[in-house]
Amino acid sequence: MEERILKIKKMLESATTVAIVGLSDNSVRDSYNVAKYLQSVGYKIIPVNPMLSEVLGEQCYPKLTDIEVPVDIVNIFRRSEYVHNIVNDAITIEAKHIWMQDGVVDENAALSAEKLGITVVMNDCILRRHKSLKTY
Repeated sequence: MEERILKIKKMLESATTVAIVGLSDNSVRDSYNVAKYLQSVGYKIIPVNPMLSEVLGEQCYPKLTDIEVPVDIVNIFRRSEYVHNIVNDAITIEAKHIWMQDGVVDENAALSAEKLGITVVMNDCILRRHKSLKTY
């Protein structure tokens, strides 16, 4: 298995808490279905969306820095132009990993996080990757 895939497998196996930035309460949205899947395989999800108070039975936070518990993975469902600030917040809360979903890329933000030892995955689906690696 290539090094990148081994890193992802290790990340997914060691993580327990995933903050999902941009999580929607609309059941047809990808963010909702990814969050629901992650819950179903045992992850604690923490919704991050300033427009909502609750998603999938979990309290929703306006921003990452409002979360009061440790976060393993910050999963980003926002357009690439918003990633820089989200990554800065992920660094502030000392998240271990950052996952940017399909179509979400910010090389500079990724480099900033990686310099601090944070694992970064860009332009990939955490649900699809989790299923392919059979980490459950």
